[in-house]
Amino acid sequence: MAIISGTNSRNQVLESFSYIYYEKKVEEVLMGREKRSWKPYVLIALGCLITAISMNVFLIPFKLAPGGVSGLSTVVYYILNGIIPVGILMLVFNIPLFLLGYKSKGRRFIIRSLFGAVTLSLMIDLTFPFFNWLITEYFINLDNEMANPDLLLYALMGGGIMGFGLAIVLKEDATTGGTDLLAAVLRKIFPKFSVGQYLLFMDGCVIIFATIAFKSVKLGLYASLSLYIASKSIDAYLEGMHFSKSLLIISEKSEIIAQRLLSEVDRGVTGLKGMGMYSKKDKTVLLCVVKREEIPIVKGIVKECDQSAFVLLIDVREVLGEGFTALPATPIKRD
Repeated sequence: MAIISGTNSRNQVLESFSYIYYEKKVEEVLMGREKRSWKPYVLIALGCLITAISMNVFLIPFKLAPGGVSGLSTVVYYILNGIIPVGILMLVFNIPLFLLGYKSKGRRFIIRSLFGAVTLSLMIDLTFPFFNWLITEYFINLDNEMANPDLLLYALMGGGIMGFGLAIVLKEDATTGGTDLLAAVLRKIFPKFSVGQYLLFMDGCVIIFATIAFKSVKLGLYASLSLYIASKSIDAYLEGMHFSKSLLIISEKSEIIAQRLLSEVDRGVTGLKGMGMYSKKDKTVLLCVVKREEIPIVKGIVKECDQSAFVLLIDVREVLGEGFTALPATPIKRD
């Protein structure tokens, strides 16, 4: 009986320790999540601030409406003679879009996007008086040229900075609301067209509306340019700016070319097995990724080795690995 009692006591102690250990682990995980949960919202707020600055300094004061809900709100703001602020108009237009897009997007995406939409609207309205004073009272007095706005410069700067701000928001799995939610809904109802095509159509409609409302083709063209620059700025931030080239080389002297690329360019080369469908002969297709400045050297090597070689150059947005951008040390943890 003593032995059984001792065994039971030992088991109870082990169970108690196991429970305490499990409880501590759960607490650590929850605390870790709590610590990480605020970071995306800080970055979303930062992206919204940058976007608000670009709109209040370069776009709204000069009637540049580069598509989307922000562009539509800018047009309506001037139609109503500034009675309703741009931020409030954006919020009003975004509410039905969020209601429509709630089912087509995930819960976390909607929550973060709602936070982004509200934050951007508040930042635009709260910072507008300051930037309006800064432009009219300080910049124009300091530089007389500011009195005659350079719309091309403002379209470029506004689009670039706005794209950078929006890219920060997008990288955190969120948006600032807008037409992308409506595009997702339309894609579900009418799958014939892609989300990108719907966005292009809606942004085009906003720019045409702005052109008619402001009675200025010039403003419409500058708005289109700003929209294009913003999209390129978003792509550059999200996909990387370290462009490279991928080469596919088909040659009868693939072995010689590969050895020279390895020794002279110091780039890795991979041989892919292929077959010429006309000759029915087996061939080795060389795959090599190089930086832009190395392309003339590679072309020269191929030309010297085999003038009848077939070379294919393919744009590569980003390369991760040895000789290029290093891979992240640890995997990115998502909430």
